Formats: sequence, C-alpha cells, structure tokens
Amino acid sequence: MEEKIVMLAGGEKLDGLLQCLKGIKDKELSSLITRNAVKGKDMGLLIRAIFKGSPCSQSEGVRRRLLLYKHCIQLCESGDLQLEVVSDIIGLLMLETHQLPGPTLAELATLYVDAIKGGCITNGKSLELFPTVLTALASKETLAYGKGQLSGEEYKKQLINSLCSSRWDPHCVIHLTSMFRDVPVTVEELQFVVEKVLRMFSKLDLQEIPPLVYQLLLLSAKGCKKNVLEGIIAYFNEQDQCQKEEQKDSESMDVEVASVPQDQLRHVEGTVILHLVFAIKLDHELGRELVKYLKGEVGKMLCPFNIALVLSMARIHRFEEQVSDFLKTAIIKCFRDSQIQQGSKFIQELVPLHCSVSDMIMETVKNSVFGWDHVTQGLVELGLMLMDSFGPKPGPFGKVAESNHNAPKTPAQQACRLGAQILLETFKVHEPIRIEVLEQVLNRVITKAASPISHFIDLFSDIVVSAPMILLDSSSKVIEAFDHLSYLPLSTVQGLLKAVQPLLKVSMSMKDSLILVLRKAMFSSQLDARKSAVAGFLLLLKNFKVLGSLASSQASQSVSASQIQVDVHSRYNSAANETFCLEILGSLRRCLSQQADVRLLLYEGFHDVLRRNSQLASSILQTLLSQLKRYYEPEQDLLPPVKLEGCITAQGDQIFLQEPLAHLLSCVVHCFLWYRELQRHNIHEEEEEEEEEEEEGGIQEDLENILDSLTRRMIKSELEDFELDKSADFSLSSNVGVKNNIYAVLVMGVYEVLMEFNFSCAIYSKNRFEDLLGLFHRYHKLSEILKEKSGKGKSPSSKPARSLLSVGFVSTLLTALFRDSTQSREDSLSVLRSSTEFLRYAVSVALQKIQQLEETGHTDGPEGQNPEKTFRHLCEITRVLLWRYTSIPSAVEESGNKKEKGKTISMLCLEGLLRIFSAVQHRYHSRVQQFLCAVDVSEEEDNQAETVSVTEKTAFHIRQFQRSLVNQLSGGEDDFNSKEAQIVVNILSVLSRQLEPSSPQFVELLSWTVKICKESRLEDPQFCKGLMSLLFSLHVLYKSPVSVLRELTQDIHSHLGDIDQDVEVEKQSHFAIVNAKTAAPTATLLVLSQVGRILDEVDWLITKQKAQLSSDKIASADKQSQAGVQPEPVEKALILQLGTLLTGLHELLQTCLPPGGCVDTLLRELTKMYTILTSLVKYYIQMYTNQLGPLPARFEKLVKLSGSHLTPQCYAFITYVQRDDLSSGGGEKKKKRREEATTAASAKMLRETKAIPNLIFSIEQYEKFLIHLSKKSKVNLMQHMKLSTSRDFRINRASLEAALQEQEGAENESQQTGSQSTVSQEPEESQEPEKKRRKKSK
Repeated sequence: MEEKIVMLAGGEKLDGLLQCLKGIKDKELSSLITRNAVKGKDMGLLIRAIFKGSPCSQSEGVRRRLLLYKHCIQLCESGDLQLEVVSDIIGLLMLETHQLPGPTLAELATLYVDAIKGGCITNGKSLELFPTVLTALASKETLAYGKGQLSGEEYKKQLINSLCSSRWDPHCVIHLTSMFRDVPVTVEELQFVVEKVLRMFSKLDLQEIPPLVYQLLLLSAKGCKKNVLEGIIAYFNEQDQCQKEEQKDSESMDVEVASVPQDQLRHVEGTVILHLVFAIKLDHELGRELVKYLKGEVGKMLCPFNIALVLSMARIHRFEEQVSDFLKTAIIKCFRDSQIQQGSKFIQELVPLHCSVSDMIMETVKNSVFGWDHVTQGLVELGLMLMDSFGPKPGPFGKVAESNHNAPKTPAQQACRLGAQILLETFKVHEPIRIEVLEQVLNRVITKAASPISHFIDLFSDIVVSAPMILLDSSSKVIEAFDHLSYLPLSTVQGLLKAVQPLLKVSMSMKDSLILVLRKAMFSSQLDARKSAVAGFLLLLKNFKVLGSLASSQASQSVSASQIQVDVHSRYNSAANETFCLEILGSLRRCLSQQADVRLLLYEGFHDVLRRNSQLASSILQTLLSQLKRYYEPEQDLLPPVKLEGCITAQGDQIFLQEPLAHLLSCVVHCFLWYRELQRHNIHEEEEEEEEEEEEGGIQEDLENILDSLTRRMIKSELEDFELDKSADFSLSSNVGVKNNIYAVLVMGVYEVLMEFNFSCAIYSKNRFEDLLGLFHRYHKLSEILKEKSGKGKSPSSKPARSLLSVGFVSTLLTALFRDSTQSREDSLSVLRSSTEFLRYAVSVALQKIQQLEETGHTDGPEGQNPEKTFRHLCEITRVLLWRYTSIPSAVEESGNKKEKGKTISMLCLEGLLRIFSAVQHRYHSRVQQFLCAVDVSEEEDNQAETVSVTEKTAFHIRQFQRSLVNQLSGGEDDFNSKEAQIVVNILSVLSRQLEPSSPQFVELLSWTVKICKESRLEDPQFCKGLMSLLFSLHVLYKSPVSVLRELTQDIHSHLGDIDQDVEVEKQSHFAIVNAKTAAPTATLLVLSQVGRILDEVDWLITKQKAQLSSDKIASADKQSQAGVQPEPVEKALILQLGTLLTGLHELLQTCLPPGGCVDTLLRELTKMYTILTSLVKYYIQMYTNQLGPLPARFEKLVKLSGSHLTPQCYAFITYVQRDDLSSGGGEKKKKRREEATTAASAKMLRETKAIPNLIFSIEQYEKFLIHLSKKSKVNLMQHMKLSTSRDFRINRASLEAALQEQEGAENESQQTGSQSTVSQEPEESQEPEKKRRKKSK
C-alpha cells in the first residue's frame, strides 16, 4: 500500500492520490505509518506523499494531517523507533506545521499541554516540534477561545501560563527547559517559565541538576539572567545549609543522618560552577549580572557556593580585577560590620550576627577537595591579595608597627590572618599549587625587604611545621631563597631561619647550602650581612646537639616523628655534630674583632646556645674569658679594673663604640652562673671525665676570680677614675661628650651586671648584699649625674639606657625584696630593704622590662626570647607588685617619705600593673585565665584555680582596685592623688574588657561606675576624663548610653550657663563629676565624641535598612508583603536614638561654650546629625518609591522636634559664635587679646569658615529632601520648619523693629517742637548715622 501511495505522489496529477488516501481508513493509515517507521524504511517519502494528498484547503485533508501529527508524536514518544527515523519524522512535520489552520494548531498545542500535564512525555523527542507549533500559532490573527476570540499571541501566552501552572513530571523538566529555548517568548512569559523550572529544582534528583542548569543558562540568553542566577545560588545555599544542619544532628545523636551524601553534593556543585563560568565566558552580560546581584547583598553573598563561584569567575580575564576588588571590599566590610556589632549592645539587639566570613571561606577551601580544581587558583590569589592589602604597614620613618599575632583586633589584621589561613589550608590539601604558594611566599619575603613581612614569615613557618615532608620535595625553592640572605634585613633573616630550622635537621643539602651562604656572608663588606651570618650560625649551634648535651625543655619547633619519617644520614648524629659545631664556633670567633653590633648579637646568643648545647661549654667559656681579659686590668691594686679606652674607636672625627663591654660581661656572668648550676647538678650523677672537668674547672675558677675582683674594685673606684665626675662634659655635640656618654653607659652596665652576679652568688649572704648595695650606690650616683646633665642640655640622650638585668633576675629580686619572709634571710635582706632608692630602682627596672615586652613581645637578656619563661616571670612580677600596692597604701608611703624626690614605689607598682594587664591582653590573649589565677595574691583556693572562670577572677581583681579608688575619693580633696586615681581607673578599664557583658559582675561594675560619677565632686579634669571614658566604654556594651548623654548635657548647660545672658538655667546635677571645672572642655568633648559614635551606629543601621529595601524590591510578592513588618523595630530604635540625641544637642546649643575645640566639635557633630537625618528622609523616600507603606507617626514627631528644638537653636548658636568672635572686650584688654590671637587668627578663620557653611548646607539639604518626602507622602513635614536666616547678609528682625520704633518716636518729637520745612529733612540726615551706629553697637 505504501508503495502505491508513494508512486501516486510521484505523478503529476493528485486525483489518484486523493482517491487512494480517501479509501484508507484512519486505523489502516496509522498502522501503515507504524509499520514503516518500526522497520526503519524511508519514512520521508511516505509522509511527504500523505501531506501531498492532504491539502489544507480541504477539511478532509486537514483532518488527515492532524491524524498524522498526533500519531507521529505518539510514535516518537514510544521509544520504539530509531533516532534517525525520529529526527526525519520531526523534521518533516516541522516543515508543514505553518500550513495548518489555526484551530488545528490550537488542538495540537492543547494535545502537547495535556500530554505534559499527564506525564506522558517520556523521552522528550516529540517536544522538538512543540516550539514550531507555538510559533505558528502565535502568527495567527484570531483563534476561537471559549465563547470569544483571542489573537494567536494571546492564545500562546494562555497556553504557556497554563503549562507553567500545572504539575510537571520531574523526568521531563530538562526536555521542557530545552524546548523553551526555541519558543519565541516575551519577558513576562520567560519569567513564568524560569520560575517554574527553578521551583522544580527541589523535586529533581541531585544528579539531574547540572544538565538542567546548563539548559537554564542557555535559556537565559533570552533574558531573566538575574532570576536564573538567583534561583541557582539560592538552591545550592539551601542545600549547604541542610547539609550543615544534618551534620550537626548526626554529631549530637552519634548517628549518620544525611539525605544527600556530602561528596555527591560537592561534585554536583563543582559541575554547576563549571557550567556557570563557561556560560559567563560566552555571555559577559551574565557575569555582570552576577557581580551586580552579589554586590547588592554582601553579607548574605559570602557563603561557600557563592565564594567558589566568584573565585572560579576570577579566572576570566575580563572579570579578574572586578571580582578581586569586590571580594576584598566584601571581606573587609564583613569584618568591619562584625566589629561594629560586637562593640555595641544597641546594634546586637537589632541586627543578628551573621555567619563568620572566615568560616565561610575556610569551608570553601575544605569543599574544594572534591575536584574543584577551577577554584584553587582563585583561593591562592585571594589569600595573597588579603595578605598584601591588609598586612602590617610601615610606620613613620619606615619603622614597622608590631602586629599582634595572638588575637588580631582590627578588621585589617583579621583579613590578613584570614589570607594566611586560606594559603596554609590550600597548601595542605592541593598538591598542584604547592610550588606556586611556596614561590609566592618566599618571593615576598625576599623582594619586600623594606616592608613589614612578618606575616609572610609566620605563614612560611606554619607551612614548614604542618607539612615538612612536602617542603623537602620543594627544597630547591628554599635553597634558592638562601642565596638572598645576605641582602635581607636581620629581622627577616632571623625569622626565615627560625622557620626553616626543622628542615635543616633532616635535609643534608639544605644545611650544607645554608652554611655555604652564611660563610660567604661572614666576609661580606655589608654590616647587615655579617650580622645575618652570626644570627644564622647561632641558630645552627642551638639546634645541632653534641653527644652528651642535656635535653632542653625549650627546644623550639621540634618536628615529631609522625610528621617526618626519614632515614637520617649517618653523618647526622651527635658525634658528627660536635665537629660541625666547633667549626662554626671557630667562624664566630672572628666576629669578636668586628663592629659592636656584630659582637652584641654574639653575646646575646651565646647563653641560649649553651643552654641547648651544654657540651660546647668549655669552648664558649674559653672564648668569652679570652675576650674579657682584653679589657680586664689584671693588676689587683690598679683602679679602675676595666680598660675603657679599648672599647671605643675613632673614624675620622667621630667616636664609636667598639666593644659593648657591659654586654660581654653580662654574657660571661649568665654563662658562668648557668654552667656552675649545671656542674652542681652533675656532681650528684657522675664523677667521670676528670681531665675535661679539670680544664673546665680552671676556666670556671678564673672567671669567678675575675668577677669577684671586678666587684671589689668597682666599688672602690670613684667616678673620677673613669673621668666621669660632675665636671665632665656629657654634651653630644663634642667628641669628649660623646666619649663620656659611651663610658657612662658602659660603666653603668658593668655595675648592673655585677649586681646580678653578686645577688645570684650570695646565697643570701649579708656581705655579698652589702657589696651589691655598694655597686648600686655607685650606679645611682652616675645615673643621677647623667640625668642632671641631660636635663640641662635637653639632649636626645635623656632617655635612660636599657637595663642589663635579666627579666628572671628582676622577678627573683622583687620577690626577695617584698615577699620573702623566711626568718633566716631576714637579716641579710634587711640590708637591701633599708635603701628606698634600691627598692625604687628594682621596681623601675621591672617597669622597663614590662614596657619592652608590651612593645616588642620579648625582653633583653637570657630567656627574654622564650615566651613561656617570660610569661612565668611576668606572673611572678605581677604577684609582687599587686601585693606591694595593696598592702602599703600610697598615702602612708607619701607621708613617710615627703623628702624623697620622684615617684613613690606604690605609684611605680601601679604603673607596672597597668602595663602588665595591657601587655597580657595584647601578647598572651589566650592565657588570660592562667595569668589571673597565677597572680592571685591571696594564694587560697589553689585547688579550685582552674575551675574559676575568667570573669570571676577578673571581678576579684577589679574589687581590689575599686576599694583603692574609693579610699582615694573618701580621703578628701587635699589627700587626693590625681595621677594614682587616673591609673586605677585605667586599670579598671583594661580589666573590664575581660568581663562578659551579660555577666552580673559587669552590671555590678557599671552600676558602681555610675554611682561614683554621680557622687564624686572632684574638680579634676583628667580624673573626670578617665572615669567618664570608663562609664561610656561599659555602658555601650550594656545598652545605648543616649539617656546618660542627655542628662550629662543638662548638667553641662546648668554649670556653664546659657548663651542668652538674660535666661537663668535651672540648676541640675545628675552627675556630680560634671562641675564648673570639668564641664568644658573635658566633659563636653567626651559627650560629643559619644554622640559622634552613636550617630555612626545610626548611620550604619540606616545603610543596612536601605540595602534591605533594595532586596525587598526584587523579592517575590509574598516576601514584599512582610517587608513592612521586618524593619519596624529597627526604625523605631533609630528614631528613638535620634530623638534623644536631638534633645541632648538642644541643651548644648543653648550652652555658653568657651570658644575653641568644644564649639568646633559641636558644629561638626551637628553637621553629622543633619546628614544622618537627611539619610533617614531618603530612606523613607525610597520606601514610597517602592510602595512599601506609609510614614510612621514617630518619624513625623522626630521631624517636628528637629524643626522646633534643633534648627532654630543652630542658627542662634551660629550667631552667638560669630558675635563672640567680633565683640571681645574693650580698651587694653581688647588690644592684648588681639595681640595674643594674631598668630592663630588665620588658622581659626579657616577652621570656622568650613564648619559653619558645612552645617548650614547640611540643614538645607535636610529641608530640601523633606520637601521631596512631603510631596510623595502627601504629609506636610515642613510646617514646623522656619526659614533659615544665617547668611553673609542678615537682618536681625528684633533689632530692626526696635530701631524703627525709635526712629518713629524721634520723628514725632521733631514735628511737635521744630519748624515746618527745614526740620523735615533733619531727621533723615541725623537718623541715618544713628541707625548705623546702633547697628554697629549691636
């Protein structure tokens, strides 16, 4: 039959074909088509023949065509046909679709829609025809629909709407999405489709998401890019959130609860990110839309999927810079927002804390393990960018600001720390980029030598510790870096070598390369290179132990066996190390003839080497002894016992220090004392190796004799013996003065070192202590001469030389002087305790050590570089100072020592405690609890020490200082020590940072501070400043301090009086601390600074609200309906804050403030106030634009308040300020004042010409936008605003009316008394100058 049909179709006449087809029943035709299609015969000829014999002009032909379409569609969906056959069929049907009449097309389209709704579409092959049907349908002019008619376009729209509103079979979602790419749709129709597809995401299997995303991205070429991106991002963020919650549940329940396996989700996310990046490469508009969307919601944007997507996108050159800038801005903004939230209880209650940006990015690093190779490069670049942009910056004169690595405080420090964490974790988990990370880090260490690079050295150190074996594979990069050592600053070299030290123990090539570089550097012409060589050799000596050395408890950065499992070469044993170490010592001996700086490094390092490598003792002691003998006078009768001439050298007409004798002696003493202790330890254990011990014993004996002789003769030596008596020249302008200064510092250093030696050897012997006191008297006498001379000359050398006492000795000495109550030692210690100067000296040296620790993180001398031991000594010092201060009140001490000059010991103790508490928070942030337990003077509850919380321990110490301050305040104004009270308040302020703001102890401290502020009537501005600063710092963490500020402004107004002298201000005193002396400038400036801070918070909140409005605008309709509800508590709080601040400023504007800082600051804060009010008005304008509800009544009240209580007062205050400037006293007073003000006049004019116009401009901007809002809201907000009058040309209305009245009165009088015509002109002539005069006098 099919052959006949095909043959007839080939003829010229169609009558036979028409007759033949008419004779075939529908079923037969269907089976004929099915049979041919299944056999795979040439279907094209048959279908063409049927089309030819079914013309659209005949109803029968149309019916047959429809039958053919329906049957072919079913056949294609059945899955029984070969793909080629299906493609042929669909292609032929497409060609003839446009011939079909409208109703037929409508029927076909409805058939498709019903099939989709019924879930009959299985393989989606037939869907290729649907777009053609819809296109043909849209081209029809009219179609019957129900009882009426629709255009083809409208009909198509109805079909698409119906289709998107129905349920889709999850299996056909991808086919349908692909199909819509070929359908011509409007933006509105496309939005229907996209929203439907996005809703289907949750119903699909996870593996089907990537192909669907691919189809969606292709579809987005038509439009709705933002919707597509939003939907994809929202889906994966939701999946991540579910995964996180399931993980928490499984951890808490100890059961695996996972609806989607984590690795599967991560692989799918990785594939989707690849699709998205590929689409962005082809369509840059999509990339721009993505960046625009993410910028809108920075806080919500930073989640793992989005970060990975953005980092992958950064690989596209066009978006690289844009994305890196965006990420940098977003990260720092998140850290800043977090800082603002943590610093204010007011904001915490209104805005919930978001997830930490650090956690999100680190999660992205963790997720990237699942094959996200396209993200790793972006992670590395992000880490480096953060470290480069936010690392420590060079301070003035290139000085590096010391960064705190324990607890980064500022947003920049946090961002830098995050960059380091990203690089470290990425290095650990991604092998391909390890070489690059290492290269980049080492390049920065080497090339950025002039900038601070401590953060890169810390990162390198962390990499070495975490992955030493991996680094051994890249040892060539490290060896390459060694070649640059001699060109780097000393601090960089020390940091780099310390970091690489664990590798030197296991890599022979690395160690050999380093030694070669250091040997070359030793002979360099550059001083820094030689210092680097010394530092490097000392480090090697510390870490390569010689056989028999004592194991050191403080070996730095040891590498555990689990990290390194290598077969250490046979030559890497302790015996071989001895030769190696002695060889290095030989190299270091050459340094003893070099510059003072090089020798200094050597002396400071020898003690640590000895502690780690005790077998080198004889070599080191011998070296030191021979060096000391060069400057020691062996003749016992000769004074002085040291040859100071050899310690200096002259170059041209300048004199330099050649030998730091005091440091040499200090090194000798510490090495000797440590070795003697070691010998005592060994006597009990072994009595062998006599020969060697005899040699070492000889050195020990020689050293002891020399040190004893030095002590004896230095006590006998007068200052004249050193040519350093009172008549000596100490000015730095002459060579003699420079030489004398160097000598003085050396001699004082020698005295100090010998004091430490004698105390350590004394074993509490009275004679030794008397010698020690003798040394101190000599030291003190020279110190006083230096102070006196430097005080007169005002020379830069007035800063005292750094003490050479070690921090361990200072700790021991203080404990002995103040806390040792052992009966047997009482007699000998009383020798030292009898000298108040010595006690003061001991405490002041402790103060110096604490200051050095706070500034640099370490102290001079042995053990100063060891954080653990330094911390222990710090605890001991604190315990002594705390006991001394609390046991002996300063008032008692002052009354007993009125003749003594300088600070009392109690004051020094108090200063020390303040510095210690600050240093511990800064340097030992993680060990605060341990510190507080260790310094507890009561020494009770030792067993419970660990269980007591930081807050409770801090509260205990706070109570001690509270008692001290109360005692000060209760003693009356005559006994009040302002300096001491200020330090106590500062200590309370520092300690309060350790209290949990929600704890009862915190509330208790706040209540106490408020009470003191309300009751203390002291007229001391500095104390007032400290106490009020404490009040504000506490109050802001408890609740907003606006009500306190309002009361304070009332007090200030009450004490300073009103700008209108006729007005009598009501006497108010909420806070007694505010009085006539403290009200201005102290209290006023503090209040205004708090006003500024609160205004900044309000501004931040308004910005947040505006961003929320923007996101609500693009949100779906159901979310929009809730948008009016969500911001209400925030808006209410904002308006309340501004209203209360406004009343406070209203008080200050009426206050008779002294000209200067207070007035300038007030004008600035008022300008800020109006700027923020304008910002709030703009927010409500935006609300009206988005049609998000009416104006709240409380906002109208705020506007009314600003019109009645702020703007008029502002103009009055400006007039007062300018009038005050113009009319300042008369006669001689005025002349004198003018002379004094001449120098500052121009600066003052500049300052004021900026402040006042800025304020007026901000007021007018506020009023301008109020008019805008009035028009939009149909509420007259301007009814309470008065016209502004403060201009360059002003008419004072009151003065004008008074003048006019006087003029009228004068005219009336002249008319009554004077003659007719001549008198009529006189008032005009005489009145004009009078008016001018009056105007001037006004």
